[in-house]
Amino acid sequence: PITIPTPTGTIDPAHLAETLTTTRNQGPGPLLVIATAGTTDTGQIDPLPEIAALCHTHRATLHVDAAYGGPLLFSHPLRPLLNGLDRAHTITLDLHKLGWQPIAAGLLLVPDTTALRPLDHRADYLNADDDTEAGLPDLLGRSLRTTRRPDILKIAVTLRALGRDGLAHLIETVCTTAHRLADLIDAHPDLELHSRPTLSTVLFRPANATADTVAAIRRRLLHQGRAVLGRATTPTGLWLKATLLNPHTRPADLHALLHLIAPPPEGPPADDHRTTP
Repeated sequence: PITIPTPTGTIDPAHLAETLTTTRNQGPGPLLVIATAGTTDTGQIDPLPEIAALCHTHRATLHVDAAYGGPLLFSHPLRPLLNGLDRAHTITLDLHKLGWQPIAAGLLLVPDTTALRPLDHRADYLNADDDTEAGLPDLLGRSLRTTRRPDILKIAVTLRALGRDGLAHLIETVCTTAHRLADLIDAHPDLELHSRPTLSTVLFRPANATADTVAAIRRRLLHQGRAVLGRATTPTGLWLKATLLNPHTRPADLHALLHLIAPPPEGPPADDHRTTP
């Protein structure tokens, strides 16, 4: 595997073009490009249209990891962020974030089932040919994880209960909340915002804080049971990571979180009426 530089957190198409050209010149073998629609650290989305065009030019297969950002497709205003996703050959979705499903509820989308043949495995104790021909269920054909129960029923019930519009509303709500938190951080003199959120993830830290300070703040909040924040390392250092997934989060909750990290200065007592001579 070859890692493409991501100086801004996403794949640089120029570096990808150079890598594909070099690799193709070394031989006619198959090429697979893996792009991301919603990175785990920052929630950023790779430039999918440019990447898809390069894959077409170099006859490379494109797989998009849309585990985080894929559900944006439910939302009309947010869907354009996924332009180019339709040109992927395979896509993965994991609905435990912007789908509010169990953590194991993932999907692998392929153009047809023949694409799954490389995953086929024969084991006499699981899918003996004569048992299959006799009508016994083929466990290896029911789930990629064999005997573990599939989570598709939970996904289907959620879609049935909320529908496309219901899920879209939840997704838009948490993404709006992320922007509201970013606004508060941006306006706070003692806090530093990494960048405007793409999805519902916001990176921030106290201004001029060292990595040790950021890590210590996160552990303190965890030990105190006050807040659960993630951590993300970028070229500019270590950041606190707030992933907003509760559609019932209120502005007061956001203010309370920031007060835990950068308490407001204490003013004089309310009954202090002293004057300066």
